[in-house]
Amino acid sequence: MARVVWHVPVTTSAHGGTTALRLFRLRDGRRCAVGFSSPEALAALLGPEQAHTELAEPALRSLVAPLGVDALVLDPRLVAAPVTTPVTAVTAAPTAQLQHR
Repeated sequence: MARVVWHVPVTTSAHGGTTALRLFRLRDGRRCAVGFSSPEALAALLGPEQAHTELAEPALRSLVAPLGVDALVLDPRLVAAPVTTPVTAVTAAPTAQLQHR
């Protein structure tokens, strides 16, 4: 039986000494771990500069379980479009003045 490998996105510290799994969110807000069936699928969605590591599915589950993450997604397709313009501040409505009595 062939070993199935997931290509899992990671982040690396500025000095390269620490690597951490990137976690994402499902539509309902729950955190999830994401894996890809190939490095090409990962690069197509997250960009060619995205660092990744190879993990078997059981290893990925055991890494995220202590964090309360039980959802794994293989080859996700739906993601938010990248922000292309800076977000501008929204003018807030005037705050109500509290009166002391």
